[in-house]
Amino acid sequence: MGLKNIVLIGFMGTGKSAVGRRLAKEIFSRFVDTDRLIEEKTGKKVVDIFAEEGERRFRALEAEVIREVMKGERLVVSTGGGAVLNQDNLDLFYQNGTVVWLAARPEIILKRAQRRIGNRPLLRGSNPLLTIEHLLEQRKPYYKRAAFSVDTSDISIDEVVSQIKEKIFGLEDNKSIA
Repeated sequence: MGLKNIVLIGFMGTGKSAVGRRLAKEIFSRFVDTDRLIEEKTGKKVVDIFAEEGERRFRALEAEVIREVMKGERLVVSTGGGAVLNQDNLDLFYQNGTVVWLAARPEIILKRAQRRIGNRPLLRGSNPLLTIEHLLEQRKPYYKRAAFSVDTSDISIDEVVSQIKEKIFGLEDNKSIA
């Protein structure tokens, strides 16, 4: 078996894509965003899949994409926030990767997500903060199984990346991986 993948899990707005891109660049890996792959595969935005075909169809597409992606090696994978709700996805993440939970406080998630609320189908209700709190509570047992977590609420992308590298590779800021 080659080098393990790094799988970023966590709620929307916790920085999975931004952190994943930066981390992949720093450790000379390829970055993969499962939501983007779903969009490429279907030719539709995630929000449109939810609207036109429902969450169940989206989750089936997500599981297909994750099965393909997790065959790879040395990838940094950003997953959709609800990908952890599927046990098959979780099994693949843990068999073929080091799983890192990016967390943030609900009010921070809302602030970040509001910039793109039109693209956030699960936050379209009358009280998005309450929805975030409810979904976080529902998903927390799955997120907590990660190898470790980083709270992204009050730190920069660079700081998050440094913490991940330090925990996975035992590296400090001024070291790099070749």
